[in-house]
Amino acid sequence: MNYIKLLNAAFEKFLFDDRLNTTHISLYMALFQEWNSSRFAGEFYVNRRDLMMASKIGSKSTYHRCVTDLDSWEYLSYFPSNNPYKGSKIKMTIIGTSDEPDMGRYNPTLEQLAEQYHPIREPVVGQHRPINGQALDPHRPIGGQALVSTINNTKQVNTIKQPKGWQAVIDFFIEKGFNADEGKKFFEHYETRNWQTSDGNEIRDWRALAMNWMDRTELFNNENNSNKKQASQIKDNLRTTKNKDYGQPL
Repeated sequence: MNYIKLLNAAFEKFLFDDRLNTTHISLYMALFQEWNSSRFAGEFYVNRRDLMMASKIGSKSTYHRCVTDLDSWEYLSYFPSNNPYKGSKIKMTIIGTSDEPDMGRYNPTLEQLAEQYHPIREPVVGQHRPINGQALDPHRPIGGQALVSTINNTKQVNTIKQPKGWQAVIDFFIEKGFNADEGKKFFEHYETRNWQTSDGNEIRDWRALAMNWMDRTELFNNENNSNKKQASQIKDNLRTTKNKDYGQPL
């Protein structure tokens, strides 16, 4: 079934049919689309709500009037259904004739044969074949080789979970500009915790933990110094004095 020829024949008939209005043509085009979706079946079922939405018809009476007119004017055959769970049946009229063979009609037998057809691939003459399992594509695996590169698998993370002793901690703190007492506090704090975090996980790198300790200590010291400075800068806006002479007349 030729989609273009059927549509052109319908438009040509619309041109010379003065009985049609826009709602008739809109409904016919919606039905034609349903017919096309069913592969131009001899009969198909439709849903009134879907057709009204597709043809932009808002009134049920207008829909029934148009589909009845199209049936009486032999554009289609309308078989209404009183069952709400089963749509009405439509049989479209084939407008115009053609001498060409019907190549577009759906044939289930031909489709089944097409699905069962598997062409035999013949080897291409002169095609390069692998030797001793050599891959044609250097990016393809050879003999079960993994596609994922193993370069990063040998990379070792240079982390030290625990310090060798308290002296190593003190030296690290002095190297970063802190005094030995702060390093001693850090060592004693985590030594009593068996070098575990507050949630019980093992420490991965004590140096990174020490750097975090230093940052918090420095932030705490800066906040204390700023609070002391603000307290010393409070002025007596009333300019009062505690040494008063009550014998002085007002």
